[in-house]
Amino acid sequence: MNLLQKIKSAFILTTLLSCGSKDQKAGLDQDLAIGIVADCQYCHCESTSSRFYKNSPGKLQNAVDSLNNAPLDYAIHLGDFIDRDFSSFDTVGPIWNKLKTKKYQVLGNHDFSVADSLKPLVPHKMNLKQRYYSFVEQNWRFIVLDGNDLSYQGAITEEKLAQTDSLFTLLSKSKPPNLHTWNGGLSLEQLKWVENELILALKNNEKVGFYCHFPVLGEDKVHRLWNSPQFLSLIDQYPNVKFYFNGHNHNGDYAQRHGVHYLTFKGMVDTDNTSAFAKVRITTDSILVHGHGREPSRKLKIRE
Repeated sequence: MNLLQKIKSAFILTTLLSCGSKDQKAGLDQDLAIGIVADCQYCHCESTSSRFYKNSPGKLQNAVDSLNNAPLDYAIHLGDFIDRDFSSFDTVGPIWNKLKTKKYQVLGNHDFSVADSLKPLVPHKMNLKQRYYSFVEQNWRFIVLDGNDLSYQGAITEEKLAQTDSLFTLLSKSKPPNLHTWNGGLSLEQLKWVENELILALKNNEKVGFYCHFPVLGEDKVHRLWNSPQFLSLIDQYPNVKFYFNGHNHNGDYAQRHGVHYLTFKGMVDTDNTSAFAKVRITTDSILVHGHGREPSRKLKIRE
């Protein structure tokens, strides 16, 4: 091999190796890599048959270590960061903050299982400037919902509490299986904001992925958002919506509707020795879920 050939070979090798680095953006068609954790749900509490609260910090640390070994665009926790007690944030928060990539949080019902006087401080404690928000990576718009907007955990203003009572009373007439006080719903204000985000995404030629704590579809009907039919009827109108990822149902779940993937990630807190988290890679035509612990791996085709 002559000198020129050696230089070309070295260049090709360097280029291939650099493809795994998220520090070098190759353009809009580059894969996205995302770390996902659901229901860490820590508290300094005795275990039950299906909740191993004190084990969550160790599991979260292992997940962070694994995610830090992968080139990620960002990581997100899908709600129920704690199980109860405001002080619990001081144990798992510093572990989550060790992530080297960008970090996002979703509000879960248990995140508000704190003293009423401390509930307004929860979003800030989780490094959230808004309770629901969106962000853009490459040609994707990711919309993070607040399923506690109307709820008996996270509604903390008189107006939102009144709206919660009104929605709960209205739904009580038909007695749906998800009408439990530990679920929640989206306010009309948030739904209007979602619609505006979807319109903006269409205008910008962006694909859309949703994150929420509560599911809206799947075999399980008990854990869904109170007004999930209203939400589904909205996003059914937008072909740029590709997925909806959530936690809350710790057993996990999956459904597809009009080409949109509705995936419930398994809870981290549920097992004594094993864990659950995932690394997700989004390519031009697929969503590749690499599950760790009891989270299964799967390949989801992105509809055109």
